[in-house]
Amino acid sequence: MPACILIVDDDPVQRRLLEAAVTKFGYRAIVAEDGAAGLKALDGADGGSIAAMILDLSMPGMDGIGVLKTMRERGIELPVIVQTAQGGIETVVSAMRNGAFDFVVKPASPERLRTAIANALKIGALGGEARRPARSGGVLTFKDLVTSSPAMERVIRLGQKAAASNIPILIEGESGVGKELVARAIQGSSGRRSKPFVTVNCGAIPDNLVESILFGHEKGSFTGATERHTGKFVEAHTGTLFLDEIGDLPLDVQVKLLRAVQEGEVDPVGGRSTVKVDIRLISATHRNLLQQVKDGKFREDLFYRLNVYPIFVPPLRERRDDIPQLVRHFMANVAPSQPRGRIMDISARALSMLQAYDWPGNIRQLENAVFRASVLCEGDVLTEEEFPQIRAQVEGAVVLSERSVDPAPRDEPARPIPAEEGLQAALTAQAPITGVGLLRALDDRGNVRSLAEVELEMIRLAIDHYNGRMSEVARRLGIGRSTLYRKLKEYGIDPVTGRAEQPA
Repeated sequence: MPACILIVDDDPVQRRLLEAAVTKFGYRAIVAEDGAAGLKALDGADGGSIAAMILDLSMPGMDGIGVLKTMRERGIELPVIVQTAQGGIETVVSAMRNGAFDFVVKPASPERLRTAIANALKIGALGGEARRPARSGGVLTFKDLVTSSPAMERVIRLGQKAAASNIPILIEGESGVGKELVARAIQGSSGRRSKPFVTVNCGAIPDNLVESILFGHEKGSFTGATERHTGKFVEAHTGTLFLDEIGDLPLDVQVKLLRAVQEGEVDPVGGRSTVKVDIRLISATHRNLLQQVKDGKFREDLFYRLNVYPIFVPPLRERRDDIPQLVRHFMANVAPSQPRGRIMDISARALSMLQAYDWPGNIRQLENAVFRASVLCEGDVLTEEEFPQIRAQVEGAVVLSERSVDPAPRDEPARPIPAEEGLQAALTAQAPITGVGLLRALDDRGNVRSLAEVELEMIRLAIDHYNGRMSEVARRLGIGRSTLYRKLKEYGIDPVTGRAEQPA
């Protein structure tokens, strides 16, 4: 099911344009003619399916800022993209301080709008999972994390130790693994559990507003600054500041961030004096910060200040034991929005299929897949039929597995073997596959294997994994089809007959 976007704008022409654009991007659109109608839509039958909002700031009656404030009072935490045709930076800063995720200037280009929506949906999917405990007024701790995987035991152990101090923490991991969830668990297990937890997505803030939003600004410090505003550092005073996607910060802002981390004080834009702050700083990134330091995109001194206590959150494919628990957890969360008693369980085959998938989008992707399946399901048990996209990608690997376990009887009549299938058989005969996704670095004598041996084994694994589909093998290996066949010839495999060439 496509994501649902709520459009709130008093201009009927603008509403139609936005609705057409959102629909063209592949999303479902709900429109509201003013702020009150927008809030009513959030409370309505479709409110639970709304994934993001495009909100006009200038409207009669309740304007955009009023909508944002009301949403915050009601605990509605939804990524909001504000749009405005007039007003200076002060207006935008006010919107961001009241919870807006991003802003666009009318008329926004389709690409700018598409990017803003995509970013909002990414952060909203993970943020929704991370914020659920806060909506009920509870404090998230490590006991609330849905996991029993040995791979996560180290994360929990490191997090619990970190919670007992104020040491700066850098949480690393792919997008969607739950880095903010770990940060909230650290805060909820520390002495600052009852203090503010302020989140800043550094990748979602326009470059010209980063400094003002983080450190604040004084009245009259720049054009449009009609009021004084405290920044996120001051908002987090005595509590925890979580800087998500820290690797996206501009270099000039990194200098001021370094001072804030070192000295515990910030310099508001236009301010005459520094402001002391007492915060617990937790940063997160999906990037390789060390590589960014080498590339000159991240300050080395800041990196070592932030990387005092690194915690790596493994991807979901490395903790498949968590998938059954996570699936049932997400099913329970979806249940309130479904007819009572409709979804009761998930079949063993469906669960095995989900565990066989690699989940490049990690927990965020799994949650969305379970939500979609729950909507599609017409019975009370989720089956493979409700996960068509996952099933299509896992099916090839299942076929290969069944073929290797149940060979054809010896008295079965011979059949012609296609060249590509013969090629796969010849490669398989040369050396046994040690396991999907595993490559041995050392030979039987404990010496490092040659690159040629490793390359051949990788090609062989790819051919096996993609069922001999050579175009797909070449694409996944990042080489051309002709290059693939050339390499096979170099390794003594005839790409036409699929058999090992005989020595001359």
